[in-house]
Amino acid sequence: MKRIAALCALILVICSFTSVAGVRHFNYLYEAPTSPPGGFEIENWITWLQTTNPTHSGELAFRHEIEFGLTDQLQASIYFADWSYSNRHNDSGVSFSDAAIELIYNISNPVLDPVGVSLYQEYRGGNRLFEWESKVIAQKNVDRWILAYNATLEATWDGEGLTNHEGEFQQALGASYQISPRLSIGLEFLHEFIFPDWEDTHDIRNVFVGPNISYRRSNWFVTITALAQATDSEDEPRVQLRTIFGMAF
Repeated sequence: MKRIAALCALILVICSFTSVAGVRHFNYLYEAPTSPPGGFEIENWITWLQTTNPTHSGELAFRHEIEFGLTDQLQASIYFADWSYSNRHNDSGVSFSDAAIELIYNISNPVLDPVGVSLYQEYRGGNRLFEWESKVIAQKNVDRWILAYNATLEATWDGEGLTNHEGEFQQALGASYQISPRLSIGLEFLHEFIFPDWEDTHDIRNVFVGPNISYRRSNWFVTITALAQATDSEDEPRVQLRTIFGMAF
């Protein structure tokens, strides 16, 4: 009877974990679980950025993602027409940025294994832009807590002939607490290292931190994160607010 009870408990844990596998508890971090084979989801991102530049008061950035599970461990995504609206002095308007493809390969489970780990790869391309981004995703679920860590290496080429290039290393930490089966709250922390021309001569470091909230119901979810800059970088947003709305089919 003890073995049967333990088996039933394990099945319930796995089922509950699978049922929220597509839910995002964070907006600036990725989580280790991937979509099941045949799983299909649409996500829409809206990010509002406020800067201190007097000629550039704000920007709205949009991403539209289609996510689908290929195997038990491999997930693919397509981002169509990343675009933004900028409010600049005498030059406001809409601009297209890029389109992207993304692959996530899951290695271990954050509930059943000591640490859940996934590998992430994204390629972006647009008018005078190419970006390559690799990420290691780590996650651990403890009772009602979800703890996540992302280490990201990013390379960007842009400008005429893609002659301008820049590197970035980012560490991100997140903690989310499940208040109820539908509602979670948490905190996200980003630490960026920027390398213009792949050199560290400018010593550019950016830190962002802020709260998040995630709500899910039936086959959809919405997650909102507000980040404030804790450093003093003039070229980076002082405040950014991101909302991701997702729906599974």
